Amino acid sequence: MAVTTTQKAEIIAEHQHAAGDTGSSEVQIALLTARINGLSEHFKANTKDFHSRRGLLKMVSRRRKLLDYLKRTNGDSYRQIISKLGLRK
Repeated sequence: MAVTTTQKAEIIAEHQHAAGDTGSSEVQIALLTARINGLSEHFKANTKDFHSRRGLLKMVSRRRKLLDYLKRTNGDSYRQIISKLGLRK
């Protein structure tokens, strides 16, 4: 299921650095993780939905690129977001 606006606002509030911060890497990674988790549930019921699976793979690769950038620029923040979201390294 898609991320609702209230869920999105909660995720942003939890991961933002300052008020109004919606574009930092941490916020983008958290939002992508929420969307990916929602799509994973969708695929349990709709196994043959290959068009949405392509979108899922694009989101996963975008999240991976953001994580690589964060690891390269700010290692402490990278380790923190990995543990908070429960992602693999």
